[in-house]
Amino acid sequence: MKYAVITGASRGLGASAAKRLISEGIHVISVARNENSDLKQAADKAGSGYMHFSCDLASAEQVQSVFTEIAEAVSKDAELVYVINNAGVIEPIEVAGEIDPALVQNNVQVNLSAPVIISNLFLQKARETGLKAIIANVTSGAAERPIHGWSIYCSTKAAVNMFTMTAGLELAGNGSSSKIIAFSPGIMDTDMQATIRSSNEEAFAELETFKKYKEGGSLRSPDTVAGALVKLILGTNLENGKIYKVNDLL
Repeated sequence: MKYAVITGASRGLGASAAKRLISEGIHVISVARNENSDLKQAADKAGSGYMHFSCDLASAEQVQSVFTEIAEAVSKDAELVYVINNAGVIEPIEVAGEIDPALVQNNVQVNLSAPVIISNLFLQKARETGLKAIIANVTSGAAERPIHGWSIYCSTKAAVNMFTMTAGLELAGNGSSSKIIAFSPGIMDTDMQATIRSSNEEAFAELETFKKYKEGGSLRSPDTVAGALVKLILGTNLENGKIYKVNDLL
C-alpha cells in the first residue's frame, strides 16, 4: 500500500496536494490543527483511504508524539510513503530590532524543527523496516535572497534547503532507496499571501509589489502548483537533495 502524509493539509497547497493524491488511489494522512471535511468526502468518492491527525506543529512535543504514531502505523503495511512537509508560517514580518521573540520561536519550530523531526522519523523507520520514503520539503524563493522584514522566514527556509541537500547527500551515499527533495512553489493565492498583504510598509518594504501580484492576477492557484508537486514526487527520476522550482516544472 502507498501512503501520503501531508502537513498543513487543511487548506492551500496542502489540501490541493491531498486531493490530487487521493485521486491517484493513495491513502492520505492529513495532519493539521483542523480537518478539511472535503478531503474525507473526496476519499470516500474515490474509494481511497484517508485519516486525519490533529497536531499543532508549533509544539515539539506534539510533533514527536503524533508523527511517531503515524510512522509506526504506516510502516506496518506500507511499501512506500510520501511525506510532504508543507505547513509553514510567514510571521514575524518585522525588521530586526522589532521582532517578537515568541513569534521567532514559533516560526523556527513550524518551518524548520518540525520538518526536520518528521523527516528524521520516517527515514529512521525506512531504515529499520525497508519502507521507502519520498520526502518533499516545501521551501521558498525567500531561502535564496534577503527580503526586508522576512529575516526569520528567509532564515528558516534557507535552513530547510540545507537540511534537504545534506540529508540527500547522505541517502545517496548509503545506497538508500529513500529520497528527500525540496519544492519551491512560487507565489500562490493562499492565506499566507493575504497575511503578507496585511502587513505594513515599515515592516515589509516590498508590500506594494505583493499587492500588485494579487491585483494583476500573478498568483498561481494552489491546484496548479499541487499538480506540479504531485507529478514530481510520483515520478521516477527524483534527484536526492535537489531543490525543485515550480517554474521549471510547469
